Amino acid sequence: MSSSAPAPADPAAEPAPTPFHRLSDFVTLPRIGALALSADGSRLAVSLATLDPAKKKWQTALWEVDPAGARPARRLTRSVPGESAPVWAPDGSLLFTSARPDPGAAEAGEPKPALWSLPPGGGEARPVLARPGGISAVAVAADSGDLVVASATVPGGSEAEADEQRRKQRADAGITAILHEAYPVRYWDHDLGPAAPHLFWAGQLPDEDPTGAGEPLPLRDLTPEATPPHGAGEDFTLSPDGRLLARAEEIPDGPAGHRNRVVLIATDGSGTRVLVDDPLADVYGARFSPDGTSLICVRESLSSYAEPPDYTLLVVDVESGTARDLTPEFDRWPSAPQFSADGTAVYFLADDDGRHAVFRVPVDGGTPTRLTGDGAYSHLQVAPDGTALYALRSAYDSPSVPVRLDPEAPLQDPVVLPSPGTVDALPGTLTEVRATTEDGVEVQAWLVLPEGASAETPAPLVLWIHGGPLMSWNSWSWRWCPWVLAAQGYAVLLPNPALSQGFGQDFVRRGWGEWGGAPYTDLMAAVDAAEARPDIDADRTAAMGGSFGGYMANWVATQTDRFRAIVTHAGLWHIDSFTGTTDAAYYWEKEWGDPLQEPKRYEQNSPHRYADAIRTPMLVIHGDKDYRVPVGEALHLWYDLQKRGVPSKFLYFPDENHWVLTSGNSAVWYETVLAFLGEHVLEQEWRRPELL
Repeated sequence: MSSSAPAPADPAAEPAPTPFHRLSDFVTLPRIGALALSADGSRLAVSLATLDPAKKKWQTALWEVDPAGARPARRLTRSVPGESAPVWAPDGSLLFTSARPDPGAAEAGEPKPALWSLPPGGGEARPVLARPGGISAVAVAADSGDLVVASATVPGGSEAEADEQRRKQRADAGITAILHEAYPVRYWDHDLGPAAPHLFWAGQLPDEDPTGAGEPLPLRDLTPEATPPHGAGEDFTLSPDGRLLARAEEIPDGPAGHRNRVVLIATDGSGTRVLVDDPLADVYGARFSPDGTSLICVRESLSSYAEPPDYTLLVVDVESGTARDLTPEFDRWPSAPQFSADGTAVYFLADDDGRHAVFRVPVDGGTPTRLTGDGAYSHLQVAPDGTALYALRSAYDSPSVPVRLDPEAPLQDPVVLPSPGTVDALPGTLTEVRATTEDGVEVQAWLVLPEGASAETPAPLVLWIHGGPLMSWNSWSWRWCPWVLAAQGYAVLLPNPALSQGFGQDFVRRGWGEWGGAPYTDLMAAVDAAEARPDIDADRTAAMGGSFGGYMANWVATQTDRFRAIVTHAGLWHIDSFTGTTDAAYYWEKEWGDPLQEPKRYEQNSPHRYADAIRTPMLVIHGDKDYRVPVGEALHLWYDLQKRGVPSKFLYFPDENHWVLTSGNSAVWYETVLAFLGEHVLEQEWRRPELL
């Protein structure tokens, strides 16, 4: 069988059939982010990220979307630094964070994100409050309008003046060092300390600003004892009357581990008490009932060598702290819960069979009802009159768009609301495939087919393995976008193997601590099913993945030579080395065990032990600011490939993290991947990216 995928489109050619055919077009596509519903339910705000005129940085602006779907979306904010994190006050003001300069500031300087307010009737936004460390999160009481914000604060810097002075003293002395007294020391892509998040009560937003100078609100530190590494965190919520703040508090769990519990803080300063503390679980994500008497929160059981985590929802009485399991028999992992408008039900999100669905369960208990069919939902909002739900919906054939849902109808298709940032055309079609493994387990997968794929012109296949590993392919991704490959003629297979969530607890157990076992055989079964299709060219295939998907790509390279090329991004190579250097070693060691006392899983599942078996050309990709999978994994793999003479290349990003986020680097990531696949899968001449 033979077919030829086209080479990447000439940047100067016009016009491209879709934005996915040309990387310079793809990286400029607008991207919808957060969603917020006003207190009266009459207005929706979304954030929209677009590239700046220089095509180097993302700028985020806020847009208004009509909940009724009658009016077109309109832009609300404009500034070079951009605006994000929208939240509505009860009076109709739209609050947001922005690093735009404060017009009332006495001195010019590099501004930090501050809290701003846009009046209900429009007009000029005004600064509400600021801190030397910036404002990173905000909560608003639904009824009273009281505000609480999170801000990074150095030890002893509760007062803004003291915080600023200590920062200046460090800068003047040329000190960048951080002394750690507790684990961990960094998180994803940034160092922890010396500042840590504190939560500050700001009271209510004034009805007007008679001075016009944007006088900031006074702040009171609700968490003065918060210290690095994590401080007070940013998982917090206010009761409707503003009298109580519930937050997830991180506490020690073993010599170097941590877990979360829920505490209540009286915003008048009268005290703090522990509400839910489970020594066998993390408890977080709390939200108040409309009357403020109850909380709904997530309970995630702590994983162990024998068992993966499991999730449920707890209803907690605020007065007594009594907790009740709301979803005891639900074999999925609920997240992001919140009460219905009348408090008689709880809505939540959960992965289910390759979708990320909305569910409803009566607050008295019962079987949850899945409200949505296809798609992946986020930023769920409950209309105050209870007549509708709003959310962002995406799928592999649609980026995020705002939608309206019926609050009770099962398996519905939502009403899509007019919004910015839509994609008009895709370079192919999406279908769902399923495979059955040798042990009789069904594996679900998505298959992106390029235009023109048929029995007469079968498409080359790329297996794309998801990260996590406790996640699933179910939603649109700008970072891992299969349509860029489809535009060049590739079919892309997106399977959900063992360890993927949304298929039940036993499905996760199949791969727990045995990453090289069922996850690998599940992937191969999915590939077998795809290759059996007449529109797939089984002689020209490749595999790729990032993070856990990068681990699996490395493992695949050591176990089979069925693929012509393998791309591994931010992948684990030496599991023992990884668990000791990642940003949260205690989490992974629960599953793998202490390598000195329980080396079995390391020895059986670490790809580096099987390096001599690799015959497939490999492209290794990694960012130096990746603290989740440190760059040493890629350096070790790259050396092992080079000294064995395996055809290989190493794409290194000195200033990127786990994902590669800037537009230029993202474009060159795809350009290099396509060139590598073109060389080895399509037998084209190697095309080194021009700017590398």
